[in-house]
Amino acid sequence: MRSKLLSLLPRAMGVGRHMSTATKLTTVEVNDKTGIATLTMNRPPVNGLNLELLRDIHQSIEEIEDNKSRGLILTSSNSTIFSAGLDIFEMYKPDKDRVRAFWTALQDVWLALYGSSVPTAAAINGHSPAGGCLLATACEYRVMLPKYTIGLNETKLGIVAPQWFMATFLSVLPRLQAERALNQGRMFTTEEALEIGLVDEIANSKEEALEKCAGFIGTFAKVNPIARALTKQQLRAAELNQLQDERVQDLEKFIFFVTQPAVQKGLGIYLESLKKKSAK
Repeated sequence: MRSKLLSLLPRAMGVGRHMSTATKLTTVEVNDKTGIATLTMNRPPVNGLNLELLRDIHQSIEEIEDNKSRGLILTSSNSTIFSAGLDIFEMYKPDKDRVRAFWTALQDVWLALYGSSVPTAAAINGHSPAGGCLLATACEYRVMLPKYTIGLNETKLGIVAPQWFMATFLSVLPRLQAERALNQGRMFTTEEALEIGLVDEIANSKEEALEKCAGFIGTFAKVNPIARALTKQQLRAAELNQLQDERVQDLEKFIFFVTQPAVQKGLGIYLESLKKKSAK
């Protein structure tokens, strides 16, 4: 917490620049006029959240905070997909060590994004199922383009969303609507998502979505950043502390569940259906 709060101290403004990333599965561009960093996921074809992309997102969030950026906008380089969610290949017939590292990396990303000391917003410029929805709802503000869908649809894949996935959903939606949507594995259109409060605004282009996200972050310009960060983190402390305290148990639950024969069979059927779709 202390290192995050220290990162909020003002920094000197210079020219716009890109931050380096280790794997190049994300890019980070800082607008030095506003101090806002745009973190772009760039893992073709659909920004499937595999171990490497998750590690890169986490590293990029840490770099943004260390660089004293005034806000973070999460978006995608794909023109129709924000993120297709967790990479099924990480969970299907998984390698024992890799699948543990994979889930740990997902925990790291959620803790860093949901608990970020800077204002966060998602410019959702494409479909955002499952893990993509998790990333978007971990942000404080969401702007979505028309004609796409968003939701936690894990039950349709035969997967049970962890408690912290559900808590993120519940931080955005009223309990009854969140519970019903989670049980149904429902995907919402952009218009439906706006109506129930799953997203905050609709934009007609990615550029407009980025502008709206920057506008939201700009509303904190005259707010003390340390006071704002502490207020946010106190409001989110219960969810953050629960995962921090139960990380090992959460990992073991995931490993047990994902290696069950019935779950593996369901994942195999789903992958086969994707192959058939791509062959058409």
